Amino acid sequence: MARFAGIHEQMRLVFLGTAGSWPTADRSVSAVALKRGGEVLLFDCGEGTQRQFQRASVSYMEVTRILLTHLHGDHFLGLPGLIQTMDMNGRTASLQVVGPPGTLDVVRQLVPIGHFKPSFPIDVQEVRDGARLDGGTYTIHARALKHNVPNLGYALVEALRPGRFHKQRAMELGVPEGPAFGKLQRGEDVALPSGAVVRSEEVVGTPRPGRKVVYTGDCLPCEATVELAQGADVLIHDSTFGSDFAEANRYGHSTSAQAAFIARSAGARKLYLTHFSARYRDVAPLLAEARAVFPDTEAAHDLLDVEVPFPAEERARPAPQRAERGQVKPAG
Repeated sequence: MARFAGIHEQMRLVFLGTAGSWPTADRSVSAVALKRGGEVLLFDCGEGTQRQFQRASVSYMEVTRILLTHLHGDHFLGLPGLIQTMDMNGRTASLQVVGPPGTLDVVRQLVPIGHFKPSFPIDVQEVRDGARLDGGTYTIHARALKHNVPNLGYALVEALRPGRFHKQRAMELGVPEGPAFGKLQRGEDVALPSGAVVRSEEVVGTPRPGRKVVYTGDCLPCEATVELAQGADVLIHDSTFGSDFAEANRYGHSTSAQAAFIARSAGARKLYLTHFSARYRDVAPLLAEARAVFPDTEAAHDLLDVEVPFPAEERARPAPQRAERGQVKPAG
């Protein structure tokens, strides 16, 4: 008898920092909050992240996990400030910090700094390529992506959700409105006063997919990203440079067009460009380059707050497309 978790929580993405390498007057450095129900997951934690939270519509006190992609300062130097702010606001719940090998040393060196020592537990988990973290009604998949230091991309993949409930069919079978409807929708069978049993699969359709959100950190275009992002509802991808900067890949980063080719190759629904170099005051040209390849692209900006809807049943996921030769060259 199938059982389904209650996973109908609203999901929102809040871009707390969208600059690459160092903050600018308009952009803070890397941090993206994913709010799902009453939980917030934080992808990367650049310096000043706690202040960005205070300007945003999500609370740092709801953060359960911080997922670091790699150990360049613009992706983790916000840890001590954020953790101290949590502590001073009375946090008692444990916090998990996930990252590549070396993360434990970073947390040990940065967090108990000066006279400060956190009064709540911090659980550090170092993970490698292929690791999976259980979130109950979702799973976090980690994948090693190409950069000039070890870098992990993360995919949050929700569990299947129940199929559509056919109320009229249930009533025709004699099921009374009320709690029995909920049991059937959760995958439980219902015994009627007559002794008959109505099975969930008689009145509930085929299970439907949950949502999938992928965050790359800093990365070169590579086949591993395409694999991680297969069928993603949202792909958040490094777009440090435009095609005007010929040495983008030499510095371990992608261009906006390369990010778009990755999204198209993976069959993603939506692409958000982020981690923009300070050389670009106006990222409109980068957005135009990406949209020429993958039209459903947006350029993220600080405090951009977007909802991630469930996949529309009437619209199939885009089929993955192979990029033309030479357009997306996997690194390495």
